[in-house]
Amino acid sequence: MVLRDTVSSIIAFLRAGYPSGAPPFGYAPVLALLPRRLCDDEVTTIAVTFTGRKRRSIGDADVGVEILRVTDVMPSPDDIDRVQRRLDAMGCAGG
Repeated sequence: MVLRDTVSSIIAFLRAGYPSGAPPFGYAPVLALLPRRLCDDEVTTIAVTFTGRKRRSIGDADVGVEILRVTDVMPSPDDIDRVQRRLDAMGCAGG
């Protein structure tokens, strides 16, 4: 019974970290081919960098450059949109 509980807790842990949008079954190595996506903490970190700046508007290019600086990966349009939505929620002027 202890072994079953241990295995169940390990499976639950692995499923909690499984990427959303990925098929529930298949080959795990295929997940390595998925494009990188900003995590929520990175979105917040990038948005906070703009809060102290005295700028009239924050454009997509500004957000893209900051994403590239933080992640060293070219930003996706979805990630730029996520940061812009966070900036809007924080009351910062978007582009």
